[in-house]
Amino acid sequence: MHDFLVLGGPVLWIILALGAVALGVFLERSLQLHRDRVDATDFLHGIFNSLRRGNVAEAAAICDETPGPVARLASLSIRRRGSSRALLEKELADASAAELARMERRLSLLPLVAQTAPLLGLLGTVAGILRALLFVRGQVPLLMTADVADGLLLGAVTTAAGLVVAIPCHAGFDVLAVKIERLALDMRDASSELLAFFHPAEPPVP
Repeated sequence: MHDFLVLGGPVLWIILALGAVALGVFLERSLQLHRDRVDATDFLHGIFNSLRRGNVAEAAAICDETPGPVARLASLSIRRRGSSRALLEKELADASAAELARMERRLSLLPLVAQTAPLLGLLGTVAGILRALLFVRGQVPLLMTADVADGLLLGAVTTAAGLVVAIPCHAGFDVLAVKIERLALDMRDASSELLAFFHPAEPPVP
């Protein structure tokens, strides 16, 4: 392993550093999104029961104690329960957009690393080939096979490292995108239920 790190040179270290950053982002976002996910149906059912009993403070406390965007939307709805339907709908839409932006924070680093790492690997490959060719040109006829092999190994190591970093980044981004999409659907459904609770539709005029 030490020999590969030495042969890879600065390009390999940059690739590994990018991989470490991407791993940190994935773990942090994955943990946060896991914490944000709650059973929205059960949660809202409990909130609505408290509100039907007139216990607004209890409903607000449940929202404050529950993590995730759905709880924050419910808390907003309780605080703005006296607003008109149009105003509450707009505030919920704005809050949902803000929550979505918060969930996607730093997520763009994963596709950026996924695109950059193979390019750095290619740069290492080109550098390794150039190194080998310079040895060939400078050492003929006393050419040392080991010197040429070192140059080719540089290219192979950096190319492999770039792919090893890029592939998990692609997969990790897709996994997080699915989690965010599920939370976005929860927020959409919760917003509809909150609006229907605080501003029930009027029955049609016969």
